[in-house]
Amino acid sequence: MGGMPDPTGPRSVGVGSDERLGWSSERPRRDGAPRPVDVSVRSRVLRPSERVRYSPGSLLLIVGAAAAEPHSFAERVVEERGAVLSLAKVRSLLAGRGAATELEPRSVELRDAAIQKRLAAGQSVVVAIDGFDASERERLVRLAHGQRRPRHLILIETSRDQVLDEERPGLDDLRRALNADQLGQEGFQTAMRLGGPSLTEFKRIVFQHPPRED
Repeated sequence: MGGMPDPTGPRSVGVGSDERLGWSSERPRRDGAPRPVDVSVRSRVLRPSERVRYSPGSLLLIVGAAAAEPHSFAERVVEERGAVLSLAKVRSLLAGRGAATELEPRSVELRDAAIQKRLAAGQSVVVAIDGFDASERERLVRLAHGQRRPRHLILIETSRDQVLDEERPGLDDLRRALNADQLGQEGFQTAMRLGGPSLTEFKRIVFQHPPRED
């Protein structure tokens, strides 16, 4: 990881080579099936700031309750146009094109294909996710891990009365893991929690290498 930025500049997030890949075991299970690749890495919790810089080619998940509107937040703060992908965006493109029962699986298929394509090309990807499905986060992390790309997460908080009952268990689990600096077990090198004033004051996400020191 790179050093801490100066207080007046953007927070810069770098990833060391030993943190990109995690540690894996290919030993087969007793039933003969290979063990899933271990995507766990060292991780750290970032303090909120007005502007955050991630390495180009990273995968960033922006996760929150539906009421927190992660997609709208991502569209507002991500500087790189075209980097933001979400199921809501894909659903809107597919609306009216086929049976309603096929909309959700088709949307997931197309979104994940777009993610895979950008990651394979070394392009940055921001995925806005409504809800706290750990299996969805794992699937996306594995896409990035397979392309040797850094992975990061931002949790968007909203008032508890706006969180749906079915969202609360997943939110509580994710918040506990983030606060305990345990999201490295899911494969994220960094995590950040934004809510209240820190969410209002947050201005920009960029994917750039840090300035060269002459």
